[in-house]
Amino acid sequence: MQFGYCERLDGGFWAEPLNAVTNAAFIVAALAALWLWRRSGRGLVPLGLILLVLAIGIGSFLFHTMPNGWTLVADVLPIQIFAFGYFAFALWRFFGASWPVTATGTLAFFSFALALSWAGRAFLGPVAAGSAGYAAFLFGLFGIAASLPRHPELIAPRRLISLAGLAFLVSLTLRSLDGAFCEAVPAGTHWLWHLLNALVLSMLLRAAVAGDGPAQASLTSRGR
Repeated sequence: MQFGYCERLDGGFWAEPLNAVTNAAFIVAALAALWLWRRSGRGLVPLGLILLVLAIGIGSFLFHTMPNGWTLVADVLPIQIFAFGYFAFALWRFFGASWPVTATGTLAFFSFALALSWAGRAFLGPVAAGSAGYAAFLFGLFGIAASLPRHPELIAPRRLISLAGLAFLVSLTLRSLDGAFCEAVPAGTHWLWHLLNALVLSMLLRAAVAGDGPAQASLTSRGR
């Protein structure tokens, strides 16, 4: 696995056809969410999340066709911004947290993710270490779903985020196994990581766009 992924055997533009074309799923997820956003009349924050998913698809396509330093940044940066941005959005919108609490909680989550990434590099083999940094996002999804206030307006977001967590668990497993399965599956499993993550992001965007103001619903629930 000289080039980092099972599918890439040389330096050509289309050396990772499955890893490249499956990024279209992110574009589809973003466009579907944009249609929902236009119908819902939600604010600019959900739109920003939608645009980040679009950037994820574009950046990942660039990296899997032209792997180098700047395309790696184009691939990784939108993912990181979306993950921590969505966590902050969830604290503010779903839990009704103040901006200072949202900022503090997001910083703590960022520190947790860094710690898991460091632990992965220090204690895991090279195949699994690359996925360790994403483990925090898995904990984040399940943590948010389990902690959401018991309010009728939050039933749909809880269900969507829970399903997103389950899908991400499968996708993270497949990402971790890409190198280990090279001989048995020459195309690898990284392209399945793309497809499942597009599903994950689609559900998260739907949770962000749909509903009648979860943060306000949470605050109302607390006041009863």
